[in-house]
Formats: sequence, structure tokens, C-alpha cells
Amino acid sequence: MKQKLTLFVILMMAMAIPQSVKAYDFSYTYQGQTLYYNIVDGNAQVAYNASSISGDLEIPDTVTNSGTTYSVTSIGYSAFYGCSGLTSVTIPNSVTSIGEWAFAGCSGLTSVTIGNSVTSIGNGAFSGCSGLTSVIIPNSVTSIGEGAFSYCSGLTSVAFNADSCTSAGTSYNNWAFYNCTNITNFTFGNNVKIIPAYLCFGLSGLTSVIIPNSVTSIGEGAFSYCSGLTSVTIPNSVTSIGEEAFLYCTGLTSVTIPNSVTSIGEYTFSGCSGLTSVTIPDAVTSIGAYTFYGCSGLTSVTIPDAVTSIGDNAFAYCSGLTSVTIPNAVTSIGNYAFDYCSGLTSVTIPDAVTSIGNYAFDFCSGLTSVTIGNSVTSIGAYTFYGCSGLTSVTIPDAVTSIGNNAFAYCSGLTSVTIPNAVTSIGNYAFDYCSGLTSVTIPD
Repeated sequence: MKQKLTLFVILMMAMAIPQSVKAYDFSYTYQGQTLYYNIVDGNAQVAYNASSISGDLEIPDTVTNSGTTYSVTSIGYSAFYGCSGLTSVTIPNSVTSIGEWAFAGCSGLTSVTIGNSVTSIGNGAFSGCSGLTSVIIPNSVTSIGEGAFSYCSGLTSVAFNADSCTSAGTSYNNWAFYNCTNITNFTFGNNVKIIPAYLCFGLSGLTSVIIPNSVTSIGEGAFSYCSGLTSVTIPNSVTSIGEEAFLYCTGLTSVTIPNSVTSIGEYTFSGCSGLTSVTIPDAVTSIGAYTFYGCSGLTSVTIPDAVTSIGDNAFAYCSGLTSVTIPNAVTSIGNYAFDYCSGLTSVTIPDAVTSIGNYAFDFCSGLTSVTIGNSVTSIGAYTFYGCSGLTSVTIPDAVTSIGNNAFAYCSGLTSVTIPNAVTSIGNYAFDYCSGLTSVTIPD
């Protein structure tokens, strides 16, 4: 399993250490509140040392200094860091960016209005705002920084309306709402096109989600570790589902993947132990590595006819899987593909398959019969290792090699005929086949 949540990122999310207080260019008082500003590219930026502010704050869209009027376009790094007395803030439409850690640690902040011109929300911008209960992400936002709303423990509702947000932090390092375990309602606006990578990572309180018809792709890890998620509706507009999209959504019981989907990434439903049924659309041509790894509740699966390859560990540890139909188009079965599928009783490997990966059916103890297609030329190491229920097997004439431990510990196997094309039999190939009474070895 890929481990992408680095200690560095976790520490960043926990709380940043603000820079030392820097000089400001001028101050301006609006509605009784004095803020400090720097002039940046001809516009005003709320300065680094504005954190003494308290109460309700409305940031003005323009400010004046020495007869010159400036448009307020940004909120600087750590501008209101640790401002625990701040209760609400309104960010005007003139602002386009909210800097890193701008409102981090504002524990008294209960309400925030983000202007409709904001395009970027920096790393940890609202991290640790434990009093914040809801937030609306406007459609102007194109990027959300790492841990932007992390540790907002009071946050229960998020409206994500960003229709062009393709970035949520850097790849593999987002977790915008990390440790916001009380979020139960996460809604997407009707114009949202892409659900960014790791956007809803770890939202264990989220029970259901409706993805609008505007969405075309679900990003990598978008809903990973949403353990409370029981249902999800994926619309026909979606064409791709990223790696780890629903990784370890242990409460998810069923999912229907629409026919529009052509690719399903690796680890997509890995660890979804509550998943009992899944529909894979006809347009899918390959099932990636670890796609359904550890889906122990899955009892049956139909692999569509267009699929040509089954990746490594694709169905490994699906202990409840009793039957699977491998379509005729499949040419390769990856390593550990059905490893520890102890409930699997029979399997037919189609004629198009030329290679069966190492450990492909390792410890499928319930497997009683297997049909190996006529095009298979090699049986990998440990392919049927520990298949104690297997009583007979026909090895096709095309096979030239049998790997190490290929049938080891198949204690129910009584006879085997090794075809004439075989020139090598691996070490321990039939080790502990205690029921084997006859074997034919070619010249």
C-alpha cells in the first residue's frame, strides 16, 4: 500500500510557525477596525502583523494612503495567525488570494465569507479554526493549498462550488480538510468539473455524497479513508476515477460505476471491506493493481468483456468472493491477482491468457477446480500455492515451464499430467502434495 501522508505534511498541518513581525507600509481604519497593509505590485495586501484584530471584521475592497487609493487584492502570509478573538470575517470580491496560514489558529472564528474573486487559498489558511462550522468555496477558486482547512474540528458542512479547481495542493500532499472528522455534509456545486485529489481525505463523518452531472473526473484519493461513507452516486458524466479514490471506505456497501467510465485507477476501492457488490462498466479495458484489494465482503464480480488485463493484487484478500468470470479478452493475470480469495471455488482461465502471474491464486483454499486456457505458456511461482481443496488440474500442452512452489501444499491434488512441452519444473513445485498418487513427467 502506498504511504503518501508524510510526517512533514502532518507537522505542517498541525500548525505553522509564523514569520517574525515585519514592517508595514501603512495602516487604514475601516468600520472601527485598523489593519496594516503592504503595497504589492501597485495593490494593497493585508500585512503580516494584523493578528491583534478581534470581533467581527469586514476587510475593505479599497484603502487610501497619502491620497492614493489601492485595491485590496490579497491577504498576506500569517496575517491573522492566532487571532483567537476574531469571530467573523468577510473577504471582499477584490481579493484574489488568501495567503498561507492567513487565519490559522483563529479558534474563535465562527463564520467566514470568501469573496467571489478568490482564486487561491494557501496552505493551512484556516487550519485550526475549531469554531468554524460551515464554509462555502466559491466557483472562482482554482487551487486549495495543503491542509487549508485542516483541524477545523467544528466544521460540519462544506459547499464546494469551485467549477475549475484542478489543483488542491501539490500532488499527493493535499488533505485540504484533514482531521475535519465532524463534516457530515459535503455538497458539490452543479458546475464542478473535477473533484480534486485528496479533497475529502479522511472525512470519517461523511455518510453519503452526490456527485453532480457536471463532474468528468474524480481525482486521486478524493474520498479515501471516508470510513463512514455508505453510499455514493457516480453520474454518467464521469469518465475516469483516480487512484485510491475510495481507498479504505470501509462502510461503503455498494457502488455502481457508470458506462461512461473508461479507466479505474490502482487502489480505487482497496480496503472497502463492506463492499458487497460492484458493477464494472463495459467500457473498462483494464483492472489496475490493488483495485479491489481487501474487499472481503465482495461475493461475486463480473468482469466486462473488454478487459484485457487484470493487475497485480486486483482482487487479493477478497475472502468472500465465491465466483468470478474472467472474460475471453484477458491476456494476462497479474501477480497475486486473486491471492487469499479463500471463498473462490472454481475458476476458468480463458484461452487468450498466455501468462499467469506469481501467487495469482495463492491460498485460494476453497478452490476445487481450475481450467487453464490452452494458450498459457508458463505457470508462475506459487501460482496455486496452498490451494488445499484443489483435487485435479489439467495443464495445457502449451506450457513450457512450471514455477517454484506452483502447486505446493495442494494436499487434495491426486494426479497430475505434465505436458510434453515442459522443459523445467521449478523447485518445490509439488511440495507437500500429500494426496498425489500418480504423476507423468515428459521425456
